[in-house]
Amino acid sequence: MGLVEIEDRGAVRHIIMNRPEKRNAMNGELIQALGNAFEDAAADDSVRVVVVRGAGPMFSSGMDVGSLADLSKQPEGLRDFRDPLLRWWNLLEEMPKPTIAQIHGACIGGAMELALAADMRVMAEDAVAAILEVKVGLIPDVGGCSRLPSIVGLGRAKELIMTGRFVDGREAHAIGFANRVAPADELDQVTTQLCDDLLSAAPRAIALAKGVLDAAAKPALEETLEREVDAQEQLAATADFAEGTSAFLEKRQAEFAGR
Repeated sequence: MGLVEIEDRGAVRHIIMNRPEKRNAMNGELIQALGNAFEDAAADDSVRVVVVRGAGPMFSSGMDVGSLADLSKQPEGLRDFRDPLLRWWNLLEEMPKPTIAQIHGACIGGAMELALAADMRVMAEDAVAAILEVKVGLIPDVGGCSRLPSIVGLGRAKELIMTGRFVDGREAHAIGFANRVAPADELDQVTTQLCDDLLSAAPRAIALAKGVLDAAAKPALEETLEREVDAQEQLAATADFAEGTSAFLEKRQAEFAGR
């Protein structure tokens, strides 16, 4: 079994994160496998819809703790760490076919940024999502700050990012993060219905509409993605990040220095 499994259901390709024993935490190997799968799906003309989901009890717990600890010790490696994630998360958004994140259990941090890069999200009612980077002295820098406002509105995006609070599936649907919500045992069925709705439309029209919609909703995306990493570089070298990471690993409340 690989770190990413592929399941083709006719013209719908399911890309499945398969590290359930680690709650699908994203280490370098899983990120590479996801990227390869996105590239293959984008290039395969027989694939008309892409669904990303997780094996086991949750979608993904986000970035692997070990990767976070390594970054706190070597903040100068931030751009090298971020670049492949950003390239592949962008590909999920930019490929000329609809992409869906199917979310169960939990979708946290970098995993929520992955879900934001998808065109649509289907979420279980009892699932939770959060962007927690401020809790360790960072910001979401793989598109979280750039994409969330266009999906839930600026005020809600500020609240979610600046507090790091969790939302469940019902609230996620109410604020626009989730396109569709379902009881956990009906999640796959509801995702399949959305895929069928997409398959009933003309692929070329969907591709062109997707490009226009994304350009309209995020006209400064390239600039704001660069601002994300500029800000993150400032934060990665601070004592707050070192303290936040230590507190997270030690399961205690962080004591941030402040300004």
